[in-house]
Amino acid sequence: MSKIGYIRVSATDQNTDRQEMILKELNLDKYFIEKISGKNTDRSQLKRLMEYVRESDTVYIESISRLARSTKDLLNIVQQLQEKSVELVSLKENIDTTTPQGRFVLTIFGALSELERENILQRQKEGIAAAKIKGKKFGRPKVDKPKEWDSVIGLWQEKKITAVEAMRRLNLNRGTFYRRVNEYRRNKVPY
Repeated sequence: MSKIGYIRVSATDQNTDRQEMILKELNLDKYFIEKISGKNTDRSQLKRLMEYVRESDTVYIESISRLARSTKDLLNIVQQLQEKSVELVSLKENIDTTTPQGRFVLTIFGALSELERENILQRQKEGIAAAKIKGKKFGRPKVDKPKEWDSVIGLWQEKKITAVEAMRRLNLNRGTFYRRVNEYRRNKVPY
């Protein structure tokens, strides 16, 4: 009978300290920690957790949003755990899947978690659309054509200088250089 913790944050630049502190108080036997989006269940540590757990184990999570972001995924994970006779305890929501009430509440919280994620995505889309209407540009700004472009490209095309030398003279990185060369060839005009 092992006590196992699952900790997840959505991005590599986020830290897991808060969840680790909360779960540390439970004296768990093992932790599975990952930094990846919870949008689906294709997560290496989640898969390792599901392979690791055995009958009578208990999996502890800080909140259900750490385990899954969709109700369907959450319920599938819970079902897989139940088939192995593994309990799930979510500390934030105070849910214990060993009881019918706990499973019912888990379903409700899973639906709320999914709704929250969909609302965040909708607000994000609306914010981007509003910014575009106001003229906000997204992505990297386009690099202006260097003054000496035509002469340097001419030398390069005539094989009088290497591509590396052309990039150095134009002060362009490899990706930008070849992207601009391809645009020039495709459009038959300087970019």
